[in-house]
Amino acid sequence: MAAVSGSDRLTRVGYRQIVTLALVTLALAGCKVAADGQNLQGARLYQSGQYDVAMQKFQKAVATDPTNADGYYNMACTMHRMGLARNDQNVLNQAETLYNQCLDLDENHTDCHRALAVLLVETGRSDKAFNLLKNWAVRSPGVADARIELARLYEEFGDPEAAKTYLTEAVNLDQYNSRAWNALGRLREQSGEYSQALANYQRSYSLNQFQPEIMERMAALNQTIASQYAGSLSAGDTRTVNAGSPTNR
Repeated sequence: MAAVSGSDRLTRVGYRQIVTLALVTLALAGCKVAADGQNLQGARLYQSGQYDVAMQKFQKAVATDPTNADGYYNMACTMHRMGLARNDQNVLNQAETLYNQCLDLDENHTDCHRALAVLLVETGRSDKAFNLLKNWAVRSPGVADARIELARLYEEFGDPEAAKTYLTEAVNLDQYNSRAWNALGRLREQSGEYSQALANYQRSYSLNQFQPEIMERMAALNQTIASQYAGSLSAGDTRTVNAGSPTNR
C-alpha cells in the first residue's frame, strides 16, 4: 500500500495535518482487485472534498472485501474529517471504531496508527496516543515505522531527545528507511549538530531522491558549516600571544 504522505514537520498543527488517505496499489486477482479499485476511486473523491460520495466508495470496498484494511482506514479518515468539520463527537467515535477495525486486520498499518494517535490527541487523550504507539513498538520490535511515529509524537510534545532515541532505533532496524534518516537529520539540525544532520540528510536522499526539500536543507547546511569553518579560521588568525607567555620550542 502506498499512502499520500503529508508534511513530516512535527508542530502540533503539522502532525494533525498529516492524516491522509491511503492510495492503494491494485492487487492481482479476486475481490481485492474490485475493493482496491473502489478505494482508489474514493481516494480521488476524498481529495477533491467530496467526502459523502467518497464514503460510499469505501463502504463498497469493505462490502466487496471485508478483510480490506485500507477500506476501513479510508472510512475512518473520512469520518474523522467530517467529525472535525461538524464538531460531532458521535462521528469522531465512529472514526475511532473504524481505525481500530483497520488495526485488527493489519496490526502494522502505519497510516492508521498515526491517524488514530492524532484523533486521540485531538480528543484530549494524549496519554492513550502514547500508549497506542508504545504498544505497537513493543508488539512489533522489528518494525521501524513504529519508532518513527512514536518519535513524531514525542517531538510534538516537546521531547526531542526521546524522539532522537526512537529514530536512532528506527535506523538501526532499517538502514534503508529514508523517512527515519530525514527525521533524524532534522532533529540534529535543530539541535545544532550540523555535520551529523548533513550526513543524515545525505543518507536519506541517497535512498529516495524524490525529496527536493532535502536538497534545500543540504545546501543550507553546507553554507552554515562553511561559514562556521571560516569563522573559526578567522578567530585563529587574530589570536595574540600574551606577554610573558612561554615560547614554543
